[in-house]
Amino acid sequence: MIKKMTIAAAAMLLSAHYAGASSDAAWNALFAKVNGTCIGQSGMDTPEATAPVVFDDATGKVAVLLRGSMGKGKSKVKNVNLICLYDKKTGKASIEEYRWLGR
Repeated sequence: MIKKMTIAAAAMLLSAHYAGASSDAAWNALFAKVNGTCIGQSGMDTPEATAPVVFDDATGKVAVLLRGSMGKGKSKVKNVNLICLYDKKTGKASIEEYRWLGR
């Protein structure tokens, strides 16, 4: 009986650790880091950003779509669409421009 209770208590303690890893605070911290990295690397002044799209753990990536203007003065380009792919493991982001089909 004591052995079963010990195993049950250990299982509860281990599962509590995993529940904390997916808390609202942990997700918010990840999203803040993703947005900060992506917006910082985008070169845009004040871009609009979508909510982060989280891929499964096997991929380990988070995507954010950004829209805004780039450049200054006469060289300013408006309505630029960028996609940012953030790697959760390394903390690095890759950014590329994208266009909707037919536009």
